[in-house]
Amino acid sequence: MDRTPAFRASPTNPGIEEIQTIPARGPEMPYAPAIRVRGQGDMLFVSGSTPATLYHAHPHVFEEHNHPNDIRAQTRLAMDNIAGILTHEGLTWTDVVKITKYLTDMRDFDGMVAAMSDYLHDWKPASTTICVNQLSTPGARVEIDVIAIYPA
Repeated sequence: MDRTPAFRASPTNPGIEEIQTIPARGPEMPYAPAIRVRGQGDMLFVSGSTPATLYHAHPHVFEEHNHPNDIRAQTRLAMDNIAGILTHEGLTWTDVVKITKYLTDMRDFDGMVAAMSDYLHDWKPASTTICVNQLSTPGARVEIDVIAIYPA
């Protein structure tokens, strides 16, 4: 089966390809409409990360959840948690093929995307954003999960 050439491949994992059906419009978007994964096998599914520390007590202890209210600061804390897992596994943000973001207020979308760009730079995984009433971590306004692919 012939496939349309990808817009670009991940610099760290050439089996991951960004698909842009209108390439000239790609720079306007904070995500790729689709990601193609070629000849890969091993996948990493990262659980949802909030601004809370990765390891915290369950049931929740309120003192462990004294994080900032600012959406950019909360997003950075969640992204730092994910970055730690990626680093532990020898992966980078350009190995991420899918991000799901949960917000308690869609008005926070642009601030969240701005903070995420400090991590993703110009890499654009496939992405979904969902507005929810509440998250599992007390005071959290954002939760992020990712799927990454190990290089062959």
